[in-house]
Amino acid sequence: MKDEQLKDAPGELFHIPTVMGAVVITYNLEGVPSGLKMTPDVVAGIFLGEIKKWNDPKITSLNPDVKLPDRDIVVVHRSDGSGTTNIFTDYLSSISSAWKDKVGKGTAVNWPVGQGAKGNEGVAGAVKQTPGSVGYVELAYAVQNKLPYAFLQNKAGKFVEPTLETTTAAAAAAAANMPEDMRVSIVNAPGENSYPIAGYTYLLVYKDQKDKDKGTELVKFLWWAIHDGEKFAKDLLYAPLPDNVVKLAEAKIKQINYKGEPLYK
Repeated sequence: MKDEQLKDAPGELFHIPTVMGAVVITYNLEGVPSGLKMTPDVVAGIFLGEIKKWNDPKITSLNPDVKLPDRDIVVVHRSDGSGTTNIFTDYLSSISSAWKDKVGKGTAVNWPVGQGAKGNEGVAGAVKQTPGSVGYVELAYAVQNKLPYAFLQNKAGKFVEPTLETTTAAAAAAAANMPEDMRVSIVNAPGENSYPIAGYTYLLVYKDQKDKDKGTELVKFLWWAIHDGEKFAKDLLYAPLPDNVVKLAEAKIKQINYKGEPLYK
């Protein structure tokens, strides 16, 4: 949440990170599997509506071995507010001053081009059904729907495949600068192996609980989630939290209370 949103909330809110996920650029091009290379300029150009054809020289020059069609690019984006959009537009704002000035970042934005679809599943479905389309979804949705995805050029200049390992690398590179409130962006992170569109997924939890029993169970669940629960992340195509982030999350959970009495026992 933004500072002004936190100020407007009826009580103090904590951001408790749970796992990290990658957002991938997926496309529907006959005969083109995963691995189409894209630079930050190409990604911004497509979603700003400036690169309109798949055989635009900016794309073909990066992919000389791929036969790209003379076909219009159909952009698909989220129609609903979402964390996926927040991470994706955060990335676009960090790599493109034109995007930052014209559109900006947020859970919902005014898209310059394209058609909207609801949820990751909606975008995945629209891309699957629309030849020549391109969209953005969580890695899990691309893998589950057998959608191809682009390899993106990261800050170090390397083209990186979105995987759990490259998502973890992005978090590890940014982990040293994790703020105490744990609201952090890890898009376009430094490091040779860092995938550039990654982010934490958070649970928003009130520090002061109004119901002692519910608060106690919530705290038990949160503690389980950031410890034992992490081992389930990889099978669901999410990356577990780095150790230093677990420690910060522990400190937050220990502050959750009912009438001043900590609920973590």
